[in-house]
Amino acid sequence: MHLNTLLSSIVKDHTLHSKWLNTLSFMENAGARKISVAEHKEEVTLLILKHAAEEHRHAYYLKKQLAKLDDTLCRTYQSSELLAPNHTRFYLNTLDIQVCRYLKNHFNLSGADLKFAAYLFVTYAIEVRADELYPIYQEVLTENESKVTVKSIILEEEGHLEEMLNQLKEFSPDWEKHAQKIINIEQAMFEDWMRGLKEEVAQ
Repeated sequence: MHLNTLLSSIVKDHTLHSKWLNTLSFMENAGARKISVAEHKEEVTLLILKHAAEEHRHAYYLKKQLAKLDDTLCRTYQSSELLAPNHTRFYLNTLDIQVCRYLKNHFNLSGADLKFAAYLFVTYAIEVRADELYPIYQEVLTENESKVTVKSIILEEEGHLEEMLNQLKEFSPDWEKHAQKIINIEQAMFEDWMRGLKEEVAQ
């Protein structure tokens, strides 16, 4: 089942669509929290604050879109209100752990330096994913004449990706080689998440 087909099945089902929106909101919120954890205690840049704020805003925006479907559904992030909850909850955490392990081995980093490097590479991988996922979702929403829209998120995610690219270029001249390794790690996480979603949608 391709992503378009999966999302089309989700969007056509009121309850599944509500859970999907809530799941995206959960993941945006988890991303914002991860950025905050990665912050240096003193050396916090305007860009990091901007990025964390925008991820939190995306979480809020997606949650607010639920009212266009059914404002009685998915009021929390309880497992019963998420799609593929186990895969969803561990996605970012598992990615972060594996990226930290990779960066530790290849750059011999630790402490705050490791946290910041992981923030750069994990965020880059997630922005690449968002640049693929949100436009496909919007296409499905448009095809189904849904009141829900993610157009504003698409524009901001494109900006985030550009910002991460600039920071990675400063981090290492070989950033592309390492970024590709991180992309491969994230791809495995994504495929695992997709399997979980497909299983739940098929029930």
